[in-house]
Amino acid sequence: MKRRTHITGLLSFLILLSCITLLLSACSKKQYPSATSEVVIYPSPPDTARIQYLTSISTSVQVEGQRSGFDRFVLGEERPKPVFKPYGVFMNDSLIYLCDLDLKGLEILDLKNKTFSYFTPRGLGQLKLPINCFVDSTGYLFVADASRKQVVVFDARLNYAGAIDKPGDFKPTDVFVAYNKVWVANVVSGAIDVFSRDSAFAYLYSIPPANPAAGHLYQPTNLYVIRDRLYVSDFGEFNVKSYSLEGEWQQTIGSYGRMIGQFTRPKGIAVDSSGILYVVDAAFENVQMFDAQGRLLMFFGGSYQAPGDMWLPAKVTLSYKGLEYFQKFVDDRYRLKYLILVTNNFGPDKLNIYGYIEEKTNSP
Repeated sequence: MKRRTHITGLLSFLILLSCITLLLSACSKKQYPSATSEVVIYPSPPDTARIQYLTSISTSVQVEGQRSGFDRFVLGEERPKPVFKPYGVFMNDSLIYLCDLDLKGLEILDLKNKTFSYFTPRGLGQLKLPINCFVDSTGYLFVADASRKQVVVFDARLNYAGAIDKPGDFKPTDVFVAYNKVWVANVVSGAIDVFSRDSAFAYLYSIPPANPAAGHLYQPTNLYVIRDRLYVSDFGEFNVKSYSLEGEWQQTIGSYGRMIGQFTRPKGIAVDSSGILYVVDAAFENVQMFDAQGRLLMFFGGSYQAPGDMWLPAKVTLSYKGLEYFQKFVDDRYRLKYLILVTNNFGPDKLNIYGYIEEKTNSP
């Protein structure tokens, strides 16, 4: 009897020891896996590197990490949650919001707390075709829903807070909040509709005004507001136009064609603090970069063959915050200035993350 008790106790000890060993061996796995062991930079040498591909996110594993050995032993394997068909993307500090066409909702990636969740509201906040989104300084989430024909608004706790629309033709495809105004790309009317950023979201005016002398919009699909300028991606005329915030046309960048500096399917746009314009072209499957005068600087991406390439890209956004979550991927020769996020509708890499980099100097 004593021998049986001794053997039972020994077996229990061995099981406990193996569980602890599995747990300790898995502790180092709670991190973002690198998408590639090679350094992917643009432009290629010997030109000065400006963009480095850092990593990609396509499932919950790349945010939450692998389940620990102890958890796998007790709970079993966990099936990763996928990113389905992302379009819009917005990064707010440690949070990444992905508008997912197939999900009819959003994936919310919390890099700080290492969580990955689906946001599919019901009732008044139910989404049908969320194209793009924006989070303002108060934490309110604005979602341009092309099928619902409204911009659906949620508060900082993701509770339904209202909807923005206007009489007549209204099909929002992008939204941006700046200067206490909500700027909405209306692909049907060929205008950027501007609303007040108060509780009533009252309609204010449209850009361009009726019968403009210059700067007519045909199919505005994406927009970006920075300082005193509004940039609009005009899918119908294969270019990007810029206006003053009052609606005066200032500049047209690009034209229809298959040469570099031209567009075939221009979609998402973003502008950095120095005035560099980023333009996604879904046909070229790349992002082209232009200076403040509209001159082509370079492009990166390309039809998918390996990590760093793109597969029907849709949206680009920039972030000067949250760099610490991707610093580990930056090559030691470079300094990370800001992040560039690009969504892919298809392919193995649904969200590509690049860094705008500069070479380190040896001077103190």
